[in-house]
Amino acid sequence: MHRPPRADACIVNSDMHRDLFRRENQQSLAPFFRNLACGQRQRHTIGERMPDPHTVHAAPAPGTSSAGPRAGQRPFRVKLQGSVLVIICLPNRRQVRGKLHQLSTSGGVLQLESSLDEKIAVDLVFHLGSATIRERAQTLFPMWATQGWLQPFRFTGLSENSRTALEINLQSFLDRTEGG
Repeated sequence: MHRPPRADACIVNSDMHRDLFRRENQQSLAPFFRNLACGQRQRHTIGERMPDPHTVHAAPAPGTSSAGPRAGQRPFRVKLQGSVLVIICLPNRRQVRGKLHQLSTSGGVLQLESSLDEKIAVDLVFHLGSATIRERAQTLFPMWATQGWLQPFRFTGLSENSRTALEINLQSFLDRTEGG
């Protein structure tokens, strides 16, 4: 004859299953979530596990230079907010006018009346500081803004001389705007 289990035995049995299930799940998640204390004897704090920021050296982004004091760092960006006009020379020899919204030595963002397709090779011509810059660039995915389109781009094949001239002129533009 089969008797139903006692109520206290069911509670003990369910507690045992729940603990076993919890331990199995914690062990399976341990490689993914190292900050969880899953049966580890040694606990740690964030300060102990974080690497020293002075010893970490990130690789430079593709298309950026590793020479100079900013090696391995993201190039600084200057928000021009349309104060610099640009001519975009398209592959079909048409020219489109726009404004530079943001610029760095790796690329920037253009303000345009209508968007351009993604991954188009264009020539950008603009005057910044004491230099006229004419460089090849590739358009990226455009974003709709309240007044037209924001078209990101990246420089392709920027020579070291052009990169240095661009960085110097960006820095002088930044110094002028901060000083005045």
